[in-house]
Order: sequence, then structure tokens, then C-alpha cells
Amino acid sequence: MKVLHVITGLNQGGAETVLYRLVAASCSEVKHVVVSLTDEGVYGPRLRDLGIGVHAVGIPRGRITLKGLSRLRRLIVAAKPDAVQTWMYHADLAGGLMARLGGVRAVCWGIRNSNLSPETSSRSARLTARLCARLSGWLPSAIVTCSEKAALVHQALGYQPSKFVIIPNGYDLSRFSPQPRSSNALRSEWGVASDVPVLGTVARWDPQKDHATLLAALVLLAKRGHDFWCVWAGSEMEPSNGALQRLIAESGLEDRIVLLGPRDDIPDVMNAIDLHVLSSSYGEAFPNVVAEAMACGTPCAVTDVGDAALIVGATGWVSPPSDPCSLSRSIELALPALQSPQREAISRACRQRMVDSFGIDRMAAAYQDIWARCSA
Repeated sequence: MKVLHVITGLNQGGAETVLYRLVAASCSEVKHVVVSLTDEGVYGPRLRDLGIGVHAVGIPRGRITLKGLSRLRRLIVAAKPDAVQTWMYHADLAGGLMARLGGVRAVCWGIRNSNLSPETSSRSARLTARLCARLSGWLPSAIVTCSEKAALVHQALGYQPSKFVIIPNGYDLSRFSPQPRSSNALRSEWGVASDVPVLGTVARWDPQKDHATLLAALVLLAKRGHDFWCVWAGSEMEPSNGALQRLIAESGLEDRIVLLGPRDDIPDVMNAIDLHVLSSSYGEAFPNVVAEAMACGTPCAVTDVGDAALIVGATGWVSPPSDPCSLSRSIELALPALQSPQREAISRACRQRMVDSFGIDRMAAAYQDIWARCSA
């Protein structure tokens, strides 16, 4: 089977990461071609290293041009795919229409977002999503989403309910796995004593990740006398980010927060921390970092956004979004459990939940099944 993917871009992000993992896990059974509407980003070269054909159309971000659409259609016609899988709104619209014009009827849309409010989404994204809703009854053969919350949000917007297929994100559980040795090495590098709890958050600098709420929660913990360190990893999570530095300075927690910046060793980071905290206030569908932490045996305290609560199940702590007091209480409840004999049982439960429900092979098989059914 040959599948052509159309995605808005290939820089670091949730959809881009899942696309890369999916292609890597299934390239022995499926011939993949990847088309980015913008540029090759960071994942283009990595996909090429897997032997995947990668094409960048060069359309300006947030826009769709006739020249770009024409080139996209030519790429689809030349590839002669059995199915076209699109990722995110602009790619759903442009990729779906050009696939149909190119003679491909097996079109699977991909939705990764669970919030479309004016405060959190661009006007272009909202307009494109509404247009897709009108076309959803006839253009796509299926609409794949990773999240139950995202499916409900888009059905309420007018997307055809019968087209939805929920395929949770899958993870390479050999890469994301408990590794105690790496834990000790990184903690030594950070200068953290072995008996001090280390919190961590892996999230780019972005309003939806709501680092301000996390920081406010940490201030409350410090005022209540808790000893801890907190490491922040992700794009722009580094000392050169002036806005971030001012936020931390105002909190008075400079000596408790370590800024790691973007990292390629996320499994090691997840193993080095005692608790991963997701503080997002909106926009999440199926937050990858929560599952990645749990696959490493690291429990999570999360805000109730997207499917975060569904991912942690009974293994973690859940609080409302944008509520520093509730988030601090969740962390406060977690800390004693993580410093007690219960820790090993909690860690095993986190890992087992990922093994049972969120392995990469399970996700790849589900995608292959939907592509086969649509192309048939």
C-alpha cells in the first residue's frame, strides 16, 4: 500500500511527532510519501533518513495559494497513492481537495486540536475548520482524531459524526522506558541532591502551555514549606527568553528552577524527574508528554485538558485548568506518595497503562486498517 501524507509543516509539534513515529513504525509494510505545505522543518531530514520521499510545497504559513495547490495536486498525481492522509485543518482542506481532483477518493483527514475559541486559535484556523465542517459529509472517507474530546468538539462544530475514527497516539515503548541510570546522571548534572523531589515539565514556550499557572502553583508549594526542584524543557525554555526569565524572577524561585531548553534526550529527562506536570489551559487533544512520562514510569499531575485525564487514569492527579491552587494541591498530594514505598507500584502502574493501551504498534495497525478500508 502507498500512502501520501499532507501536513501543514514539519517543525517540532505534536502532529509532526506522531506522523514521524507512525511512518517509522510502518515503513516496512507501507510505502510513505510526505508532503509539507510549508517547509521541511526538523522532521524532513529525519524522514529522509528513513528512506521516505519528502516534498515541501513552500506555501506561506496560514495561507493557501493557487500556485501551491497546483504543485500539491501534481505531487499527488505523480505519487499515485492508494490513500491520502492529511494532518491539521489547512492540510485537511488543501490535501483533501487536491487528492479528489487528482483522482484519489480514499482521503483520511486528521484532527489534532480540541479547542477553536477566538482567544486560542487563529482566524485562519477557525475559518478553515468551519469550511471543513461543511465539506466533511462528502470529501473525506474518514476523519481520524487522537482524542475523544477533539471528536466531540468538532462534531458540535458540524463535522459529520459517522466519519470519525479515534486512534490514540502510540509510543515507542523501547525508547520511552524506565532507565534508572540515566536518572542519576542527569540529576548529578543539574546538581540536585538525591533526596530532593524533582518536578518537571516538557512544553514549548506557548500561552496554551500556561507556564504562569505552573509557576504560581510552585510559589504556593514553596510558601507551604515544600522542598523541590523543577526542570523546564522545550523550545525557548532557556535563559535567553527574557519574558520567561522575568516571570521566574517575579516568583522568587530562581534557585529552584532549571531551564533546559529544547532536548533530544526526552526519555532521559522523564526518567530523571519524580513527577511530570502538565499545566496547559487549552488546546491539547492528546498530550504526548504525559504518555511519554508514564511510559518511563514517571507519574503525572495534569490539568483536565483534552484527553489528559483519560491518559493518566487512576495513576495520576488531575486538576482544573488555569487554577494554580488546585494544581498545587495535586502536586502536594503526589509528593508524599512519590517519597514512600508506594512509588514503585505507582511507577509500574504508569508503565503498564502505556503497554496495555498506547504502544506504537497498536497505533500503526489502526492507521493501516483505516487506510485499507478507505482505499477498498
